[in-house]
Amino acid sequence: MQILRLGGKTLRFMSLRKVAMGFSTLLIIASLTSLFVKGLNFGLDFTGGTAVEVGFSQPADLKKVRNVLAENDFADASVQLFGSSQEILVRLAPRGDDVKAEVIGNQVIAALKQADDSVVMRRIEFVGPSVGEDLKEQGGLAMLTALICILIYVAFRFEWRFAVGAVGALLHDVIITIGLFSVLGLEFDLTILAAILAVIGYSLNDTIVVSDRIRENFRKVRIDDTIEIIDISLTQTLNRTLVTSITTILVLIALFVWGGQTIHGFATALLFGVFIGTYSSVYVASSVAIAMGVSKEDLIPEVIEKEGADLDPMP
Repeated sequence: MQILRLGGKTLRFMSLRKVAMGFSTLLIIASLTSLFVKGLNFGLDFTGGTAVEVGFSQPADLKKVRNVLAENDFADASVQLFGSSQEILVRLAPRGDDVKAEVIGNQVIAALKQADDSVVMRRIEFVGPSVGEDLKEQGGLAMLTALICILIYVAFRFEWRFAVGAVGALLHDVIITIGLFSVLGLEFDLTILAAILAVIGYSLNDTIVVSDRIRENFRKVRIDDTIEIIDISLTQTLNRTLVTSITTILVLIALFVWGGQTIHGFATALLFGVFIGTYSSVYVASSVAIAMGVSKEDLIPEVIEKEGADLDPMP
């Protein structure tokens, strides 16, 4: 399937590489600044505590709900709408390992009934503070391990400059995607971490396809211009990249619209990650490899002459 019919024309992607790298640098700086200044809105999985989802028969008055909870010793409660104006999520800080979630949930419901008798509990979740810290540490370790393994694999499979470019593109995708959650203040929990790891896999898949085509063209195309060969390779893989991205995005849009509030964050991370991953597989990975001086000679296998191959054959 071809989305773009180029008629043998080569698109000059690398002519915009400096603009693209400047744009990426600005996004990374903005993301890191937000992460240092605002930080992440860690979910219950990482902070520990109790989350109580409740429903009302009519749109909830958040200000009234907060006041009622504050009057009943829940001044630290975080209250937000969850999916609709009639559903709210109450998040509470840890209250000790010996306090059961059911007890806290009943206390919250009893307090909210003072504001509206129609309130009903939808669900309740509890995570201990020590478990939350462990999950945060293990999640970061999982991401770091994935990046190191990818660096080693691509270095053996292709060439070390492409490995650096691939990992650079993945770091670019991870930092900017996490930065989006920091800027917008979206909740960051285990499902978002899973989405980030999925974005790493998706972006790497695109980068490997492009790198493989570049290596093939370095060996096959009789042109010494590295940038020209990379442009040819990117043009040849463009339709495949677009088809993969569009079909993935259609599925993610369906998840975002009809999947419910629980996986909104997951779908948001993947949607943004697929966009930024497609961009980085075209511009970031190849631009980094060019900046590090990759050339045709680096990917052409060395020819080893057999002993005696230069001798004349016997009569």
